[in-house]
Amino acid sequence: MSRVISPVTGKPYGMAAVCRVWRLARSGVYRHLLASVPPPAQRPGPLGAMSDEALTTAIRGVLAASPFHGEGHRKVWARLRQAGTRTSLRRVLRLMRQSNLLAPTRAGSPRGPRNHDGTIIPDTVDAMWGTDLTTTITREGQAAVFIAIDHCSAECVGIHAHARATRFQALEPIRQGVRQHFGGFAQAIARGLAIRHDHGSQYMSDHFQKELVFLGIGSSPAFVRSPEGNGCAERFIRTLKENLLRVRTFETVEELRQALLAFRETYNTTWLIERHGFLSPAEYRKRQLQPIAQAA
Repeated sequence: MSRVISPVTGKPYGMAAVCRVWRLARSGVYRHLLASVPPPAQRPGPLGAMSDEALTTAIRGVLAASPFHGEGHRKVWARLRQAGTRTSLRRVLRLMRQSNLLAPTRAGSPRGPRNHDGTIIPDTVDAMWGTDLTTTITREGQAAVFIAIDHCSAECVGIHAHARATRFQALEPIRQGVRQHFGGFAQAIARGLAIRHDHGSQYMSDHFQKELVFLGIGSSPAFVRSPEGNGCAERFIRTLKENLLRVRTFETVEELRQALLAFRETYNTTWLIERHGFLSPAEYRKRQLQPIAQAA
């Protein structure tokens, strides 16, 4: 109907005019048109030892057995290889797309030039940690969740929850990581480490900055309005929300804190990092520190 020529104007009626008269949403019409289009022909080639149906069943099994939500096709492909099922990455992507098993993603918006052009990933662990906070709801009210992430290994070195988002609570994940990875808590014990943080009042406070100086840690604030400068912490918070904060309810802040500690252990030992060859953060740290231990 939208392509029919009007006898008065001699032009097509157009989709907008037709939907306005029929009181239909154009988005619904376009969605219906896209759904009626036949799927494109598949690329010819060998299917491998497993049929598409069997491989799809194996993919569903991997997703069901994983302790995380929203894992993409790359990690599914890596977990299949670890289980002894070898197939191509593109085939896993195709089957997950056909079965609507892909993780939901948000469409990005056009962006202009950024202040941050380099990399925030150092070559060694314990060279830079990123810290940030988010919030969630418990039966006792809103609670703040503070985290600290190693930029090299993507390991969660510290995590904490409290009813108040103060500068004192913001230091707790840093203290956890220093005690675990530097062997104690003393003056200048963490010399050589830098902390990447945003310009929140907790992190820019005099108390927070003075404790970093006491521990020998350098302060590395991200660029203003450039969250990608603290991208490692931001990415971990997304994983934390998708796999814990948005899928569970908590009676108390203490219950939330205990759940966060358990999640940190699960994440560090089983979450796969693609840039590390699909190793977990704990395994990558172990492999990187192994030559140092052997030399000592």
